[in-house]
Amino acid sequence: MSFNIALSGIAAAQKDLNTTANNIANVNSIGFKESRAEFADVYANSIFANGKTAVGGGVTTSQIAQQFHQGSMQFTNNALDLAINGGGFFVTSSDLEAQDHSFTRAGAFKVNSSDYLVDSQGNYLQTFPVDKDGNSTSVSLTTTKPVRIPDTAGSPEKTENISIQMNLNARDSTLDPALFDPNDRDTYNNSTAVTMYDSLGEPHILTTYFVRPPNAAYTGESNWVAFYAVDGEQVDLAGAAGVYDQDTSGDGTADVTGTPAVTAGGWKGAVLKFNDTGAHTSTSPDPITTVQLGVGGAGVLGPGTDGTQTLTIDFNNPTQYASTFEVTELNQDGTTVGRLTNVEVGADGLINASYSNGTTVALARVALARFANEQGLSQVGNTSWKASQSSGQALAGEANSGTFGSIRSSALEQSNVDLTTELVDLISAQRNFQANSRTLEVNNTLQQTILQIR
Repeated sequence: MSFNIALSGIAAAQKDLNTTANNIANVNSIGFKESRAEFADVYANSIFANGKTAVGGGVTTSQIAQQFHQGSMQFTNNALDLAINGGGFFVTSSDLEAQDHSFTRAGAFKVNSSDYLVDSQGNYLQTFPVDKDGNSTSVSLTTTKPVRIPDTAGSPEKTENISIQMNLNARDSTLDPALFDPNDRDTYNNSTAVTMYDSLGEPHILTTYFVRPPNAAYTGESNWVAFYAVDGEQVDLAGAAGVYDQDTSGDGTADVTGTPAVTAGGWKGAVLKFNDTGAHTSTSPDPITTVQLGVGGAGVLGPGTDGTQTLTIDFNNPTQYASTFEVTELNQDGTTVGRLTNVEVGADGLINASYSNGTTVALARVALARFANEQGLSQVGNTSWKASQSSGQALAGEANSGTFGSIRSSALEQSNVDLTTELVDLISAQRNFQANSRTLEVNNTLQQTILQIR
């Protein structure tokens, strides 16, 4: 009996040593969770035995319990290194279509040869699909899928709308619009330019020239004329004469209307009108739409482009103050083909890709999972676990919501092993092993003594 008790103690001490040694060995394993050997006494008795004098039968290992408390954060320079600050597990799969999920806290992800996010073992990170605004369309493990990061931002989009907001200097000298020449700086007051794109994504420079015509200021109102050029080529206004009002008599009223803004070179400009407080009152035509830019129109775009492309130019609340010319807004809605420049992962797990054409695309949202009993998870190696009957089914959710933790990009969760504690446990397990060995030795001595009795 005593031999078995001593042997059970030695086995328990050895199990404790193995558990401690495994914790120490994985002190630098990303996402590793330490284990703890838990023991229980062995006690057997019958209904007719004297319980007051019963002796235990040794010790047994009841469980190797995993400890899922938070590990410390290690910050890196890689945006694809992810750590969970709080509850939850990353979800991975062994191939693109697999539904046999594994769960891990190790977030050292990278892009494989097919542009998918994978871990160090090549398992695919699972994500929730999102719409163009980054909102999850489904939060279920059955709808998760691997996320692919494209190195281009889709097809180009031609420019259709341009918005300009600026201040025109009321103190500028007047010039004759009929003498306007884009190559002669003395024939216009100011200019500004914006890059626009044709249907093939080719960039072009749209330049807007501003001319303050003579006799443009009269009681309560003053005018400016805007002219346009694409890559230095003339662009006229569609369906408009491009006129400005003139006070030829100097009595403060408009005497001549409908006069072409310019006749030299065939240029036609848009008229911007301001009141005596410098506020914009109207634009003629409104909105300002240029003629076709392609080969079927003004011919400023090359073959193969959309010959029906037009531009709608909106002056967004311009002003005419006694202040220097200043452009405060200049936007256009076209894009060229973009190349991947950056990938960011937010605290809520939303993965955004930024491209060289200025666009940002919401790709997916990192899926997290939690369990009713984390200690019931089955270890499968590589700091990963699988669901079991003891753990319960995985419950999916978004990061930074409910009981799920937030995601830290450019960070990794280190092992939660406390090396000092493990070394103390190692000494304790060693002493326990020695003591049980001594018990076995004493039992052997007693047996020898009995055998030598004559």
